Amino acid sequence: MRLNKKIAKLIAQERVCRVATAGSDGTTHLVPVCHVLAGDKIYFGSGDDGRKVKNLRENPRIAVTIDLYSDDWAQIRGVMVQGIAKLIERGPRFKQARDRLYRKYPQYRNEAAIAPSDSVVIEVTPTHVFTWGLD
Repeated sequence: MRLNKKIAKLIAQERVCRVATAGSDGTTHLVPVCHVLAGDKIYFGSGDDGRKVKNLRENPRIAVTIDLYSDDWAQIRGVMVQGIAKLIERGPRFKQARDRLYRKYPQYRNEAAIAPSDSVVIEVTPTHVFTWGLD
């Protein structure tokens, strides 16, 4: 699924998104993550023992929300991407996504390094996109 320019710009520029996953038992999990957009895919890192990773191993469906709140409700805008997640555990795609995250978030390398020994990169391929305030 292709993201239009307004949606891609919002996703690419914002610093934090919220990621929702659910395990095979249906229990939901929602957390903020630092992300990067490459093409039409969203990437973020995680420890390989994180709840979101455990959930995605059982159920690859994911939702990602990026929203901008304003006390002027006419200015509220956002996007929710529903998609399929793929866990990238090593190799060139892991390094490429990690390098993109490190460029967007320079502190990432020292504060929360992403290494194949204990981390994964999650790649989100959108299947549905919903927006508000992006007319």
